[in-house]
Amino acid sequence: MFDLDRLQEIWVTITRNKVRSFLTGFGVFWGIFMLMIMLGAGHGLERGMMKNIDGFATNSCFMGAGSTALPYKGFQKGRNWNIHNRDLDILLRSVPEIECLSPMLFGGRSNNNVVFNDHSGSYNVRGLHANYVAIERQRMLFGRFINEIDILQARKVCVIGTAVYEELFPTKGNPIGKYIRINGIYYQVAGVSSGVSNISIGGRSEESVIIPFTTMQQINNQGDIVHMLAATTHPNQSVKNMEEKMKTTLKANNRIAPEDMQAIWGFNLEEQFNIFKYLFIGIAVVIWVVGSGTLIAGIIGVSNIMMVTVKERTKEIGIRRALGAKPRTIMIQIISETLVLTSIAGLSGLCFGVLCLHLADVWLQKAEDVFLSEPVISFGTAVTSTLILLICGLFAGSIPASRALRIKAIDAIREE
Repeated sequence: MFDLDRLQEIWVTITRNKVRSFLTGFGVFWGIFMLMIMLGAGHGLERGMMKNIDGFATNSCFMGAGSTALPYKGFQKGRNWNIHNRDLDILLRSVPEIECLSPMLFGGRSNNNVVFNDHSGSYNVRGLHANYVAIERQRMLFGRFINEIDILQARKVCVIGTAVYEELFPTKGNPIGKYIRINGIYYQVAGVSSGVSNISIGGRSEESVIIPFTTMQQINNQGDIVHMLAATTHPNQSVKNMEEKMKTTLKANNRIAPEDMQAIWGFNLEEQFNIFKYLFIGIAVVIWVVGSGTLIAGIIGVSNIMMVTVKERTKEIGIRRALGAKPRTIMIQIISETLVLTSIAGLSGLCFGVLCLHLADVWLQKAEDVFLSEPVISFGTAVTSTLILLICGLFAGSIPASRALRIKAIDAIREE
């Protein structure tokens, strides 16, 4: 005859163990899943930020003339001064760290200042050097960027942004060679461009009209005045060092007190990029600490459940010890069970996390104006997470395994 009470007891024990194992495994599953999600989100945020600045020289700085704060060589403080073309040659000779030096001028943006036939719009006008593309890379849709001959001959040519092109040429025809009116003066279109980066100095390239800076100086009767300087360093050179030397040279050439900190304003993009770099390093550290903490909490749950399992199987372990089972065999059994439980739960969480990140990436590719880009994890990150999971599982199993080894055969057999 079947002992129904005994069968019911066995069924309850099996069910309880399954539920307990499931809940414990879910803790590991959730820990590795959250780690993957946070890592993917952190990488996506970093890629999104880097994507916005891609195409803009990170080894660059910008500066312009302000008003003096100190009297110097007969000049009173509060004197307004300007950078001139002659300063460009002096800087290139005096500061060997400079790789590219581009003057920048900015024209006024009036109502419907750019016109072609019956189409018009209000856009920024910038006067640039031909080498400015080394600082802000341009994506050419038609034609070319301004060149050295345009600069030397002060040609009336222009490069229009893609937004300007779409406004002035709605039929999407080739605009090269056409003449457009900018602030009342006609210029020949030499190219259509858009900036690769989302960073803009003096207006986005898509919404700007670029002309040679020498042409703008003549048209606006500004003489040889330059509004702003943009410069990049040679590889492995410090932008900070170049910036300080440029300011020192400009002060000496324009009779400004060397200690005057207000006379020249500017900003260093290398410092800004380094801030982002350290910010993302901090985010990565926080993610690993929080994610690892969640994972370790699940691993502790696995260790506890195995401790309970060892206690419930005390009699079984004792009988096996009495029949000659070696301590190593008992330890391998407990650790193996822990690793299997940890691996199944952890790898399931890892795969589900990767799947969720993939779905998020597919959605983000279709969305616009989002700050995340490619929120996925690398293969190396997945391997590292798996190794951490297995190492934690090994430690989680070693504690109950050592407890099992302390069980004496005679005491286990006596236990009811």
